[in-house]
Amino acid sequence: MPNFTFHELPEDEANSLFAQRQRRTKADMETLRNGLYEIANDNKPMTVRQVFYQAVSAGLINKTETEYNSTVVRLLSEMRRDHTLPYGWLADNTRWMRKPRTYSSLDEFLASAAEHYRRALWDKQDAYVEVWLEKDALSGVLYPVTAQWDVPLMVTRGYPSITFLHSAAEAIDAQAKPTYLYYFGDWDPSGVDISRKVEEDLRGFAPDAEINFERVAVNEDQITEWHLPTRPTKKTDTRAKKFSGESVEVDAIPPAQLRELVSDCITQHVNEPQLRVVETAEASEREILENIAETYSE
Repeated sequence: MPNFTFHELPEDEANSLFAQRQRRTKADMETLRNGLYEIANDNKPMTVRQVFYQAVSAGLINKTETEYNSTVVRLLSEMRRDHTLPYGWLADNTRWMRKPRTYSSLDEFLASAAEHYRRALWDKQDAYVEVWLEKDALSGVLYPVTAQWDVPLMVTRGYPSITFLHSAAEAIDAQAKPTYLYYFGDWDPSGVDISRKVEEDLRGFAPDAEINFERVAVNEDQITEWHLPTRPTKKTDTRAKKFSGESVEVDAIPPAQLRELVSDCITQHVNEPQLRVVETAEASEREILENIAETYSE
């Protein structure tokens, strides 16, 4: 084994080696499980990665990939399997089923239509809003907010395809009104470049559209002000030469704070009087659908 001391190792590796030598006791594990439970309960829905970052911030674990994979991922899996932690508290939108919506009867369809009917909120508003997100895994964390406000959640999954960007630009152009795009992604060489590329291509594909593009998170000032956990920047990233400092994943922002950012971006463009008109019309039309469903079922 090579002769080395902890101070000669990168911090992440030193903490990992230290953790391996310091085996947790049964009491330590119970404390950790309780801590993970409280984090998930206070911030649900959230991703496993977000639980990890909040556990690091709370001082429950070291900031290492070993702790993430061997501790947090493992314990959260055990806690869900033994019904200690509800499955619905953790979001995972990376895997899903494709199937058309079908109904067992016309009664069921009419009842569903009445229950889920919504009027388009932005038709009469003076602006059009979209939220853009780098990571599909976080879509389940942000979707409750974007869905509430009838706003598209555009997930790039890293660098988006040119087809995706062209289709998005066509949709923006068709709105024929000022468009506000709010982007959420990692602070690392590729993460910063993705937002640049998205904005550049959207403007190129919709040159006549009024596009207002803002990278909301992660930004340098947030890293300092919010004391966000960092990670070493990958030197293998071809864009690392033009990037200084450590990297920060958007997952490091507490879920409630992330959702608040999204909500603030959206609500600043909502005309409240017009919203009341839409809500009143929606309630009236839903009642009509409910009456139709009730009449048919009789």
